Amino acid sequence: MFTRIGEAAYRKDLFNTQQLCAAINNPQQKFRTIHVAGTNGKGSVSHSLSAILQNAGYKTGLYTSPHLKDFRERIRINGEMIPKKNVINFVAQNQYLFNQLSPSFFEVTVAMAFQYFANADVDIAVIEVGLGGRLDATNIINPLLSVITNIGFDHVNILGDTVPKIAFEKAGIIKPNIPVVIGEYTNETKPVFLAKADEQNALIIFANQQYELIANEMQASYRNVAFKNLENQNILNLELDLTGTYQTKNIATVLSAVSQLKKLGFLINDRHLKNALKDVKNLTGLNGRWQTLQKNPLIICDTGHNEDGIKEILKNIKTINYKNLHIVIGMVNDKDCATILSLLPQNATYYFCAAKLPRAKLAQQLQNEAMAFRLKGNVYVSVKNALAAAKKNALEDDFIFVGGSTFVVAEVL
Repeated sequence: MFTRIGEAAYRKDLFNTQQLCAAINNPQQKFRTIHVAGTNGKGSVSHSLSAILQNAGYKTGLYTSPHLKDFRERIRINGEMIPKKNVINFVAQNQYLFNQLSPSFFEVTVAMAFQYFANADVDIAVIEVGLGGRLDATNIINPLLSVITNIGFDHVNILGDTVPKIAFEKAGIIKPNIPVVIGEYTNETKPVFLAKADEQNALIIFANQQYELIANEMQASYRNVAFKNLENQNILNLELDLTGTYQTKNIATVLSAVSQLKKLGFLINDRHLKNALKDVKNLTGLNGRWQTLQKNPLIICDTGHNEDGIKEILKNIKTINYKNLHIVIGMVNDKDCATILSLLPQNATYYFCAAKLPRAKLAQQLQNEAMAFRLKGNVYVSVKNALAAAKKNALEDDFIFVGGSTFVVAEVL
């Protein structure tokens, strides 16, 4: 429901999740977990860690949100989606609880994932925060490791309107005596993380103090990178199938997390890292991250939808050689559309559309707002029609980008 209607569906406490999980014998206490929060990158980091653990031979659960094509994408074990019968049985068996507690869609989904992982006896599960951290339904776990990718402006109506306020909410996943890896920080967020880690007596690790990017280039369908381990000066060469330029930040975070997992006794070597990071999409089913849909004309989609995410997308667009740029775009009502529109290039042709959900901003309204920033294009009745028009107008050496909202990408996929 949060996907469809936004803030009205958000529960700002852990009570329902705690009660729901207690009624089904607290499955979250029966397996080991890694907890991942952040404004951008948490999905890529979660999937990358899952791929590495799978490749190292661990039976690995993965809980993420939202889904793009199938609800069951949210709950996976070794890349395989939860079977339909498990979803149906969980709902049928616990209907009395739902009637009694009136949990949100997300709270039910979290409990379903925890029970599925416990029943399957996973070795470990990577749990991605849905929104924020401190009051997110996933925050009833006691993980082996916490990871916070970065902090940026998103969901400010819920998490706070300043970076330190948002950082405070994300830092809410830091637990007593549990190490936490920080992927990125600023002068505003670092003190928040340090204070919370000190309060919880938690070891805090900053990824950029452990790993340094020393090489980065695209070759064929992979991004080739090299990282120097600043502790032992070893060089690790990797081929990434997640090719967005922003993935270099995510991989530094992943490598720091893996270093901590090895200290906790997990048997992960460089071969596991290399094989997994070259095959994350296949191992985990991840879609929508700088994903090529076709060539001639080149069509790429990306789910980045807030200010920082769009800035990273624009960096990627600049790396593409093309004659004309076409942008199929839709957004949702509760995003800072003006800031995002102000960042977009004026020398592109825009195809304004709306995904099929109540939160979607009307295409005509989006076009009207875009005109204030001299962005020109037509309105289309659907995402499908917008993409079809872009394909019709594009030359072979043009570039079509699809994005602005996770839900626009979902419809295209």
